[in-house]
Amino acid sequence: MAQQRGPAQLDLFTGAPVEASSRGRKGTQPVGPAPASEHLSAVGQHLPAGTYLGTSSWTFPGWSGIVYDHPAAASQLAREGLAAYAHHPVLRTVGIDRTFYGPIPASAFAEYAEQVPDGFRFLVKAHEVCTMARFPLHERYGAQRGQANDRFLNAAYAAEHVVAPFVEGLGDKAGPLVFQFPPQDPQSLGGPARFVERLHAFFAALPRGPLYAVEVRNEELLTEGFAQALADVGVSPVLAVWRDMPPVAQQAKRTRAFESRALVVRWMLPPNLGYEEARARYAPFDKLVDEDLSTRDVLARVCLAAERRGKPAFITINNKAEGSAPLSAIRLAERIVARRTEEGRQQSVSS
Repeated sequence: MAQQRGPAQLDLFTGAPVEASSRGRKGTQPVGPAPASEHLSAVGQHLPAGTYLGTSSWTFPGWSGIVYDHPAAASQLAREGLAAYAHHPVLRTVGIDRTFYGPIPASAFAEYAEQVPDGFRFLVKAHEVCTMARFPLHERYGAQRGQANDRFLNAAYAAEHVVAPFVEGLGDKAGPLVFQFPPQDPQSLGGPARFVERLHAFFAALPRGPLYAVEVRNEELLTEGFAQALADVGVSPVLAVWRDMPPVAQQAKRTRAFESRALVVRWMLPPNLGYEEARARYAPFDKLVDEDLSTRDVLARVCLAAERRGKPAFITINNKAEGSAPLSAIRLAERIVARRTEEGRQQSVSS
């Protein structure tokens, strides 16, 4: 019988296998935050208080000198990196993706919350069974492959296994709870109109209070009915920077993103690369390889538009967006601050 892991093991933090050679290793230097320059500190100070920039995870050894003070293995970063990450002047949120593959208990969320300051927020992905009409034909789904999913948009399941641990464990440090609908045949959802009906009923039945957000990966689901349904139940649309979705500005207009409780953006991929291509091109994620200035500028503008409306903005960035998620966050923060300064000067001149 396999030995049971204790609560301090790596799987508490990422769900990944524990590297036996790194457990309890004596003499391992603790992970600390990388020193911040005066310029970077100033950017963080001038970033709007309600703007939460961050990355999809925090366990990348290539971020040494950018986020962390020395090189460390992914296993050590999984255990110790979050506290150092949260000291970065610009990084105020981070994604928790492991919850997409299975629920985690409130105690695991509480472990995360204890490591970050009060102003930090987590973006959490809901368990995938809430958002798949059928299980994909992937070997990891075993006997369920291709089968109908009876937990799809099942509010009772989501309330007990997804929402309750999220609320209890993270408390005030809970940011958006994202229900991501992967690309799937719209007809398996009952068609766009039926999908809207089921989506509305689902969120209407969930507990009030958390910041719920919905991300779809099928453009044909971005209907007027979709926007109306989200608005009616107080759910924020996720603007997905992904090659099979429309430009961010168009998504924002079609989903009425600025009328929702919060602006939520996930910047994942460049327009010309798939996930595996981007990973091969950008690893070890220690530099910007393909800077996307147009997306950066659009995201700066939508953040400032949210600020003008008194709405918080959450943007998480993947390493596959430009090559290094924390460097993308820094450049985006610089652009936000610069545009904010420019707009302030223009208002002073006009007045």
